[in-house]
Amino acid sequence: MKPPSKRPLTLRDVSEASGVSEMTVSRVLRNKGDVSETTRTKVQEAAKRLGYVPNKIAGALASQRVNLVAVIIPSLGNMVFPEVLAGVSEVLEGTPLQPVVGVTDYLPEKEEKVLFEMLSWRPSGVIIAGLEHSEASRAMLAQAGCPVVEIMDVDGEPVDSCVGISHRRAGRKMAEAIIDAGYRRIGFMGTKMPLDHRARKRFEGFTRTLAKAGIEIADQEFYSGGSALAKGREMTEAMLSRTPDLDFLYYSNDMIGAGGLLYLLEKGIDVPGQIGLAGFNGVELLEGLPRHLATMDACRREIGQAAARIIANRQDASGEVEGERIELSPTLSFGDTLRRG
Repeated sequence: MKPPSKRPLTLRDVSEASGVSEMTVSRVLRNKGDVSETTRTKVQEAAKRLGYVPNKIAGALASQRVNLVAVIIPSLGNMVFPEVLAGVSEVLEGTPLQPVVGVTDYLPEKEEKVLFEMLSWRPSGVIIAGLEHSEASRAMLAQAGCPVVEIMDVDGEPVDSCVGISHRRAGRKMAEAIIDAGYRRIGFMGTKMPLDHRARKRFEGFTRTLAKAGIEIADQEFYSGGSALAKGREMTEAMLSRTPDLDFLYYSNDMIGAGGLLYLLEKGIDVPGQIGLAGFNGVELLEGLPRHLATMDACRREIGQAAARIIANRQDASGEVEGERIELSPTLSFGDTLRRG
């Protein structure tokens, strides 16, 4: 893998790409002066296509960097990402580098905006969740001129380096455990997946493994927004009303799985004898439940630590540096809700 180009883009590059003078390009990007809407659009489209980000360090040379590491994640409300941030902070604590967090809410257009603003300050590194980005975001990452580490996932082609788990393999591993335990009528519940690529990949690995064993998902439901615990209860009740002969429920995350578990225990349903359950993420907060939910640890803290080490180690590197691909192995916990095969 080749690292991003070391030569930063300049106003001249945007000028040549748009056919507009450097002075006019500067006015457009600074939102100053009287420029026609046609010219403004032409310049903005050229800058976006190139991945050009203006340098906000006034009076500094383009090669200079601030001691900040941009950490761009989809959510702070999701308990997954604070652990990642803790891992990043632990490693950077002994260095001059400081993490600065941006949140995208899983929206590609918001990711573009956050990335644009953070790169304009010329950080010393970028840690960003996921491997799927818009063309504009990918162009900005490729032209960032600093180490870029995409985290949480390794099923794809990174811009520079990546650290994470294979979500397809995680889905496959869970499906194998469920099949080995003798469950055959399986329902799936999860978040809507068009923008949650990692959940989509787990679902793909899960369903493909079931299909190889001659098993199809018997029922499925997807949600967006709202309390995950409440949604887990609601969806579990609705699914079992529709398909009462299910013998296993697989949830895309532990929080909705916990809601489902609480509903089943409240109804006096035998878990895991009558119905088995499993989630994903290994959220420690849920260890206080009456039963331990079967789950899979996503190596969150370790991912944050490994990503931060790549950024820190690259600060002293000179010349071309090969990007790294670090794949961690999640651990399956059977808990009290998945029979051992």
